[in-house]
Amino acid sequence: MNFVRNLTLRQLQIFVVAARHLSYARAAEELHLTPPAVSMQLKQLEDNVGLPLFERMGRGVALTGAGELLVHHALRILGEIKDAEASLQALAGAETGQISVGLVSTAKYFMPRLLAKFAQAHPGIDVQFTVGNRELLLQKLQDNAIDLAIMGRIPVEIDAHGEPMARHPYVLVAPADHPLRTARRFELHELRQETFLLREEGSGSRRVAEEMFKNHLFTPARTISMGSNETIKQAVMAGMGISLLSLHTLPLELKTAEVSLLDVIGTPIERTWYVVHMNAKRLMPAGMNFRNFLLDETAPALIQEFDHYLPRTA
Repeated sequence: MNFVRNLTLRQLQIFVVAARHLSYARAAEELHLTPPAVSMQLKQLEDNVGLPLFERMGRGVALTGAGELLVHHALRILGEIKDAEASLQALAGAETGQISVGLVSTAKYFMPRLLAKFAQAHPGIDVQFTVGNRELLLQKLQDNAIDLAIMGRIPVEIDAHGEPMARHPYVLVAPADHPLRTARRFELHELRQETFLLREEGSGSRRVAEEMFKNHLFTPARTISMGSNETIKQAVMAGMGISLLSLHTLPLELKTAEVSLLDVIGTPIERTWYVVHMNAKRLMPAGMNFRNFLLDETAPALIQEFDHYLPRTA
């Protein structure tokens, strides 16, 4: 199979975008091409490979086994080319370049403000963000599709390095009129009749909540699983229950006093934000600039914005 000598980087770029959207039309829209042009390029790629890469699924498409295999190699190839471009830019001595950063969903609440500050100081560096769950970001790190990831635990599943950049408190969030909103340092068991709203199985927030229950020998009267922080916050405000959430997901709700924080013994539960990259990854100057910025600026920014909302203990 000598398809390598015939494929083009453009075909790989189109293939990766089509694989991400699982739609030729949406890929064409992102790439500013017509759907027939996308279809033609992907047909040529399939002809070169000698195997189908997509299969029709109703009104959309899905990756075949060959497509799943090729997409990881294509991401690595395009990532290496991006690294080569960054290396050449570094040799030119200009503070320019591009860096790709992956965020777990909780981090999307505070990273845009940090990005705006970084962009002011480094206008020649383009920072692109991907938001996804932990498993997606680990795969993208391995595929060299992102340079850095922001997450709440250092990954042991892959050969990666994590550096702590800020403390990350989890707090018990209740409706604004909760009867215990002004109580100080009470036991979790005082909430034994409450409904606890939890993230889905496997999420970081769910794991922290389950550890809290175990450490306090506590069993909630009822739990409801929800798929996003936004859904949980709306449910809390509507009086459906209480939840253990990252403090950093609550900037608007705390500012407008739409929720209250309960001062339960053992909370806030302290975790840490990490900036992560593969050990084999050589960060170019743009990446190093952004990494150093995160390590220097994240903690002071989060403390200034959020810490005054935490209950004060005597």
